[in-house]
Amino acid sequence: MELGRSRPFGETPAQRDARSNRRARRLPAAALGAVTTLMVVAVGWPGIASAGIHSMGPAGPGPAPTAQPWLLSRTAPALLPSPVAPAAPAVSTDVYVAPLKHVLPVDVVAVSATTLPAAAVNKVRHLAGVRAVQAVDAARVRVNGRFAAILGVDPSGFRRFAAKPTAKDTAFWRSVEGGGLGLSYEMGKQDKLPTGTPVTVAGRSVHTMRVGKFGTVGIGGVDAVITDRAARALGFPVRNAIVISAPSAHFTKLTREIKKALPHGTQVDQLVVQTGQGTSASSAAGSVQPTTGGLASATVIHAFLEAAVSRLGMPYVWGAAGPTSFDCSGLVQWSFAQAGVVMPRVAADQARTGPSVPVSQLAAGDLLFYHTDPTAPGYISHVAIYLGGGKMIQAPEPGMDVEVVPVDVGNEFAGAVDVSPAVAAQVAATSV
Repeated sequence: MELGRSRPFGETPAQRDARSNRRARRLPAAALGAVTTLMVVAVGWPGIASAGIHSMGPAGPGPAPTAQPWLLSRTAPALLPSPVAPAAPAVSTDVYVAPLKHVLPVDVVAVSATTLPAAAVNKVRHLAGVRAVQAVDAARVRVNGRFAAILGVDPSGFRRFAAKPTAKDTAFWRSVEGGGLGLSYEMGKQDKLPTGTPVTVAGRSVHTMRVGKFGTVGIGGVDAVITDRAARALGFPVRNAIVISAPSAHFTKLTREIKKALPHGTQVDQLVVQTGQGTSASSAAGSVQPTTGGLASATVIHAFLEAAVSRLGMPYVWGAAGPTSFDCSGLVQWSFAQAGVVMPRVAADQARTGPSVPVSQLAAGDLLFYHTDPTAPGYISHVAIYLGGGKMIQAPEPGMDVEVVPVDVGNEFAGAVDVSPAVAAQVAATSV
């Protein structure tokens, strides 16, 4: 059994047979109702899912979203009522950041509510297959009143773990080192926060920062990076998380060993899963071929599609996962849940839930994935659901509603996946 990072392309003969037996599955036309034909493929960053946790922050008490599985609510500092934040200082770019020597893939992330002991982190460094480990500060805080998952980093040491275009962008890391908020391209786009915009960042204390350059880290759910100095001023736990690169490791075994090495309660998120075939090759998050499993039955697909179509006209809300508002991957996760299938939360992980499907063999219920982030061109940042007949349903972007549109297979199209419930459950389990 080999390990791989290849895209989820290719399927076994048994899967091809199963696919040929379900070519005729279609959602009844009556279920579609009136649909729009305007095509909008936009990013719905799915890093924060709605839940009923209450926190106190600058916007007052209310339902607070929980973060990406490895940034659980208990890892975030408690948010206090906001004092008046000082004016945002200018972002300095006349600072030193060490040159990039090489880029490393992030395979596993571990997060604790408190500082990870140095001895435990050292154990992880010496596990078989581990190439590099970087300690960071991790928390979810409010940015202009909205929760965001942020890493506090040493730009010189951390940049090698970012998506390649961002890792190579020295100007981005200088803007972070100089006191800027290094926003993901998608957060900047979704929240309309151009470079230079002053924003209020509220953790245990409140600071005003300016948006630096856009740059996507490439780790699902991470919305921004700041310096570890800024993170600690905001009250982040110190070195409570590590990113781990282990490109030649047996990932499932390594994840178990990491959990043993770290304190009880540390959340370990395996970003790469074991493949059933293929060779080892580097790729971006969300394009990893998982262990294969049986494909979803026609009954499951029918229930999934009916659930998705029942949400037509409901608003897009970044980070929402139903039942009355959604982002792109939230719509997929909620709709599959109505059919009894457990899906991971993030589009990049949903792309790992089954074998690839050629466009010529698309069937209703297949998931369609897109690369829409210029700062991380290999990162999967949008997902839609194929309905059949050249149509797809999606939660497009803020200010719009769940809609049915023509399928887009243009230059941002990354591929399609036929979901296997068993594989979906495996990927979801490794993201907890």
